[in-house]
Amino acid sequence: MTQAKSTITEVSIAIIPAGDKFLMQLRDDIPGIYYPGHWGFFGGHIDPGETPPVTVKRELIEEIAFDAPQIDFYRSYVDFEVVRHVFIAPLTVPLESLVLGEGWDFGLLNLEDILRGDRYSEKAQQIRPLGKPHQGILLDFIHDRNSI
Repeated sequence: MTQAKSTITEVSIAIIPAGDKFLMQLRDDIPGIYYPGHWGFFGGHIDPGETPPVTVKRELIEEIAFDAPQIDFYRSYVDFEVVRHVFIAPLTVPLESLVLGEGWDFGLLNLEDILRGDRYSEKAQQIRPLGKPHQGILLDFIHDRNSI
């Protein structure tokens, strides 16, 4: 009897601090994607032959036209279906200069939004939830940053 090969998806995502807030993407509200209609990180799947740092840089350019001058590895999170390679890419340009190339909306979430687990979107005209893994990663990062 042959056992089915389990595939684990690998993604590179970016925490984008902007002062005491974090730039997040409101994901499209369409079936078939992870966390549709939720706030999450910018980033995406690692293409064959790509390294995680190359992927996150490419994704930031594709998704918001942000060529981050500094991208630092934070940590990897592994669960039963996804490996999330998390990077820190501080926002170094005005919000108005970003061009949303993927997703429904983007916005700056503050600590209150993150703790509550949601944020209002002007484009969606409603409060949308923050993806649970994204919320946990942000809370880890905030804790680690405040512990230094």
